[in-house]
Amino acid sequence: MKADAVTIYGASSPKINPAYLEAADRVGRLLAHAGVPLVCGGGRTGIMAAAIDGAITAGGTAIGVLPEFMVERQWQHPGLTRMEVTPDMHARKELMAGMARAVIAMPGGVGTLEELLEIITWRQLGLYQGNVVILNVDGYFDPLLDMLDRSIQQHFMNPDHASLWLVADTPERAVSLALDTPVEHRPFTQKIV
Repeated sequence: MKADAVTIYGASSPKINPAYLEAADRVGRLLAHAGVPLVCGGGRTGIMAAAIDGAITAGGTAIGVLPEFMVERQWQHPGLTRMEVTPDMHARKELMAGMARAVIAMPGGVGTLEELLEIITWRQLGLYQGNVVILNVDGYFDPLLDMLDRSIQQHFMNPDHASLWLVADTPERAVSLALDTPVEHRPFTQKIV
């Protein structure tokens, strides 16, 4: 499978700061204008929905990747261009990474944080080689970035591990960093068990 899309990680909660939803909509629109498919968890609410709406409104492609139990509960966005159904969450994350030339993490809860830290770990291990961009809207990720810096300072991570992720404060910068991924990018191909 050719990894030409950009995967978005973000909240499914609808009760969040409108600035986060506006940023997600903008990311979706920017990817559509660049002719790059958007991949996300495919949810019908929150940041995922805003990014999907932005991409679709701007004439782009929005691909949702959902495990079977979410489809059974009808959590998918009705406007998806395409939906990929996986047997479980692990397969979902693997497929989302495999489709992505880069990922952009937007504000979210434990699921988003888990996806972000896992893709950083995969990048550290050489299992994923696309850019990992943290879109730090309104400083949302400041505590996590401080914790990652503390991990480096206290030698839990090597100083060069700070290059495993990039930080942007605007949707425009996030998409620019995501699309800066080399053409010869090798997507995630090793099965994680």
